[in-house]
Amino acid sequence: MQNNDYKEDFLLKFGANFGKIRQSKNLSFRSLSQKCDIDYADLNKIEKGKRNITLTTIIELAKGLDIQARELFDFKFSLKNLEK
Repeated sequence: MQNNDYKEDFLLKFGANFGKIRQSKNLSFRSLSQKCDIDYADLNKIEKGKRNITLTTIIELAKGLDIQARELFDFKFSLKNLEK
């Protein structure tokens, strides 16, 4: 794996999981934006894996989705095969 490929892969998987949760709750980007302190355009970028977010953003996402923050990380991702 290239040096930064795993980072991009992680962001894509995080975004896909976030999107799955958002859709399961029937929330549009705009309606979720109203429930948390994140612009709807940024939510779209997070879901597409185009934005590397902070811990405080994770808290806002969890608050808006009415879930525990750990649920946003409930996807498979292995660090075993990474080059050092």
